[in-house]
Parts: sequence; C-alpha cells; structure tokens
Amino acid sequence: MRPTRRLTAMTTSLSLGVAGLILSTGSAAHAASCSQDYLPLPDPTCQPGAYNPDVTQATIDSTICVSGWTATVRPSTSYTNALMVKQIAEYGYDDTSTSDYEEDHLVPLELGGAPKSEQNLWPEPRYGDETAASKDSVENKMKKAVCNGTVDLDDARAAIASDWTTALSSLGLS
Repeated sequence: MRPTRRLTAMTTSLSLGVAGLILSTGSAAHAASCSQDYLPLPDPTCQPGAYNPDVTQATIDSTICVSGWTATVRPSTSYTNALMVKQIAEYGYDDTSTSDYEEDHLVPLELGGAPKSEQNLWPEPRYGDETAASKDSVENKMKKAVCNGTVDLDDARAAIASDWTTALSSLGLS
C-alpha cells in the first residue's frame, strides 16, 4: 500500500472510530435525559404537551364530542410501543417492562391532544398512588365538561397539561 493510501485509510478508520464513540456517547447521555422527579407527571421539558390542530373550540362538535372520534386519530400500538421502549430508557426507569406502563397522552385525545407527538406521549407508570387509570377518569370528566359547555377547551387543555392530578379542582369540577 502506498503511503498516501495508508494515511488515508488510517485517517478514515480513526474518523469512523471517533464518530462511533461520539454517537455512542451521545446515545448514552440521552438515555436518562428525562427526570422522574415530577412523577406522577411527565418531565415538562420532555413532554410539555401538544395539541391536534384540527381540534379547536369551534370544531369540538365534529371532533372530540363525537362518540368514537378518538379511535379515528389514535396511533397504532406498534408506534406507541416502540416509542414507549425509547422513552422508558430516556426516563431511566429501572423497571423496563412495558406492561408496567401506559404510553399516555399528556393532553388526552379526548381534549384534542396531538396523537403522535413525542412531546405529548410519555410512559406513564401503572403503579404508585396516581396511576394511568386515575388519569383516565379525569380525562373523561373533563371531556364531558367541555362538550356540555361547562369548561372552555383551552382552559381544560391548560389545566390537564399543567397538572392532571389537580386539573378537576382547578376548573371547579371536583
């Protein structure tokens, strides 16, 4: 091998090795980038919530207030399961069993949350004092209040995105 080819090959190998190290280091650093300190809420820097632009106060009678509408926008389990595995690692959960979590929408589909946004989906534990099942009843009460005109959609979204555990009381619904 001529000296210039050998130098080029060594430089390329070294560059690829460094790139691999950087990629590995980047992935490892990202593995626990979301904090569990906010539980039972998601880390607001990782999941601040996101809205479906098709759902507004003006469109609720043809979207969220139509029985069965959420089924038309709900993402596939293959999408949410893959995202859950990724996000369980991002949160650094010791328990990595996907059956112990629900890939949940912070702003629920029932209130026009963005169906596939990673800013709106997070692996919510099924264990603890405030579980995914507890949040489901809050979501249903809030949707009913929005659809019967008791609560404005934007107020409901803001309350649940801020803290679903206090959303009902903050809106005078509990």
